[in-house]
Amino acid sequence: DEVRIVAIDERSIERLGRWPWSRDKIALLVRKLANHGASVIALDIIYSERERHDAQLAKSFFEAGNVFLPVVFLFDKKDSRPAFEVKPIALLISEKTSEKFIPIHATSVLTPLPEFIEASAGLVHINIFPDPDGVVRWESLYIEYFGYLVPSLSLRVSAYHLGIPEDKLFVIPGEGIVLGKRILPTDPSGRILIPYYGGINSFKHLSVVDILEDRVSRQDIEGKIILVGATAVGIYDLRVTPTSPVMPGVEKHAHVITSILENRVLISAPAYWNYLLIFGCGLIGLLFVKLRSLYSLFVLVTVTISLFGGAFYLFKIKGIWLPVVGAFFNLVFQFFVLITIKYAFFEREAKFIRNVFSSYVTERVVQELIKNPEMAKLGGERKEVTVFFSDLRGFTSMSEKLDPEKVVEILNEYFSAMTEIVFKWEGTLDKFIGDAIMVFWGAPIHIPDHGERAVRCAVEMVQRLRELNNKWRQEGRPELYLGAGIHTGQALVGNIGAEGKKMDYTVIGDTVNLASRLEGLNKQYNSEIIISEATFERVKPLLERELKDVVEVIPLGETFVKGKEKPIRIYQIKVL
Repeated sequence: DEVRIVAIDERSIERLGRWPWSRDKIALLVRKLANHGASVIALDIIYSERERHDAQLAKSFFEAGNVFLPVVFLFDKKDSRPAFEVKPIALLISEKTSEKFIPIHATSVLTPLPEFIEASAGLVHINIFPDPDGVVRWESLYIEYFGYLVPSLSLRVSAYHLGIPEDKLFVIPGEGIVLGKRILPTDPSGRILIPYYGGINSFKHLSVVDILEDRVSRQDIEGKIILVGATAVGIYDLRVTPTSPVMPGVEKHAHVITSILENRVLISAPAYWNYLLIFGCGLIGLLFVKLRSLYSLFVLVTVTISLFGGAFYLFKIKGIWLPVVGAFFNLVFQFFVLITIKYAFFEREAKFIRNVFSSYVTERVVQELIKNPEMAKLGGERKEVTVFFSDLRGFTSMSEKLDPEKVVEILNEYFSAMTEIVFKWEGTLDKFIGDAIMVFWGAPIHIPDHGERAVRCAVEMVQRLRELNNKWRQEGRPELYLGAGIHTGQALVGNIGAEGKKMDYTVIGDTVNLASRLEGLNKQYNSEIIISEATFERVKPLLERELKDVVEVIPLGETFVKGKEKPIRIYQIKVL
């Protein structure tokens, strides 16, 4: 509650004009903040170029007496002499050994105008150093420049608010910064981890326009640390932090200041803690050799939750930052390596699946079963499929005249030829029912043109049977004729049966029944292939273009089929 952000926000820009504003407005803002009893005023704005209201602004700084101005250090060029000729600002270094002292070293600096520096209470740096992933996690409390250790805005403003004069700020190399009666621990470069209190708007914002137009009470400013900075998106002073993807830079200062005032510090855990974690996770990873894959995954999830949960507890409750990513990746690496080795041995199981199912489905379906063994469970899902039924005309009378062995021989030759065609068009061979064949397309692998494949398969089966009849005629065997029914619609697809005993991958539903009824209508119309209107609409372009010289489409009108209250429109596909 001791920090207030005076925001150059969208509402202020809309009212006062586009940014940057003339400096008489900022001078008025500083005077109003000072008159309302602000403890300290820090501007997150650099005035390095001249303007006609510079004298007014410098006067407001001098009269307030507690305005700190920022500088930005540069590292890509080198100054010939220090830029702090008017008012040098520096932290003192203790007389202790400085072997561990490795501050960030700047070679150049961008400063405010000299009259602003002279009128201010001091200079502070506002450099931000994101991590390689672009996230701001660290605050550099000082930067070395020509022998000066220039404090950050957060450090100097906090010390001023606490009544600690500049000459009482000491750096103890390798330990931290003496701040009054306590030491603020830092790393050897003078950095601290920022203990963010939350995301954007964790601190109270006061709009500049509200202060200028006297809509802010004295209680909101008196005795408070005032940070003046941009929050409007168009000014592009937004930072990525662990708690917000778009945090204004001025609000980052508020988090650091408050943490210093409250002595809320994050401490890095000793390095050997991390090494112990990595080693411990390595030992746990050895369990993956003995456990089944599912149990190994359970161990991985449990240890991961414990790892990150423990790290979060240390971070949130104890203020200790323990990096656990290395240990986590060690565990994950072992998991995947060992599981990969296990699956290499399980290739025999995949070979078994391939040998069993390749007799019933295409190679694509076999691969799908190997990739998704859960498909072998009971249950199913609704899909749009095209179902094909075929039957042999004259088979019954033939079987009565021939020996059973001859009948089986003819059937085997017929089924072998038809199965080859079914697999060619990537159909799923459901079953043989006596002399009938049931096939479907569209499952388990989605095939967009399943209707066309079914029709092409039926046409080719008729053509192949005619070739077989020519052969059988020469051998003195009776001829057979095929009748096929095809329908497209929704059906339940899946493994049906008794799990662990007998299961069939099949389709059930009204679509299947209708396809079977259409097959039976071939006797009535003396036809070979009958398709429903639903299938016809999907294969119409195929019949009119690619198969126009192979087949003739004959509309058969509407007919009633068993199980249907309304008539359905059907079509004969006559193979020429």
